[in-house]
Amino acid sequence: MTTLAGKRCPLVDTWWQTETGGIMISAIPFVTPTKPTYASLPLPGIQPVLMNEKRNEIEGNQVTGSLCIKFPWPGIARTIWGDHQRYKETYFSAFPGKYFTGDGALRDEVGYYRITGRVDDVVIVSGHNLGTAPIEDAINEHPAVAESAIVGFPHDIKGNALYGFVILKESGEYRDRENLTKEINQHVSDHIGPIAKLDKIQFVSGLPKTRSGKIMRRILRKIAEGDFFEFWRHNHFIKSRNC
Repeated sequence: MTTLAGKRCPLVDTWWQTETGGIMISAIPFVTPTKPTYASLPLPGIQPVLMNEKRNEIEGNQVTGSLCIKFPWPGIARTIWGDHQRYKETYFSAFPGKYFTGDGALRDEVGYYRITGRVDDVVIVSGHNLGTAPIEDAINEHPAVAESAIVGFPHDIKGNALYGFVILKESGEYRDRENLTKEINQHVSDHIGPIAKLDKIQFVSGLPKTRSGKIMRRILRKIAEGDFFEFWRHNHFIKSRNC
């Protein structure tokens, strides 16, 4: 656990959603042993489960699946304003009787949860289902990289290819972008496999995000596909909103 202010202020990893009304999975400061990249254990009263593609609950530890919540909790969203049917279809149709978070997760040998990313953030490249989160994690481990985002774009041969948006740390060591591109792809190949190499890498100063900090992949997909109007419209909206 990382602490600040003379070890009086703990920093812990948490998992929650706007729809959950509060934190769901988190270490309890100074109580729960922490593990890097893991949100650790559910808070009291929260009952997460992992589900497989056959809609069956996955038992035991050291497993991965779709993260659902088994029973209601006090902060759960009750509906979507003006569209209750959409609320039911979005959160309760994929796994009947359970709240589907839309996230994938890993449960380790002691029951700690690690969120692996949105289950719909998958790009099919040459018949291989590639999740964007593990690839981004591999890229972010490069010492020159501060943050990254991966999206798919149409490819004549592969069907889809990978397009990476990469923010670099402020360092003068990495001015040779061509060699850096090769290094990043080699890093991905070593960690994930050659199939996960990026066809295009664009170095950027920032990524489009919502107010809560989520990357707006819809915007990035439009850019990767060459639709710069969507990017201009988004930036114009942000500037107008901030005026």
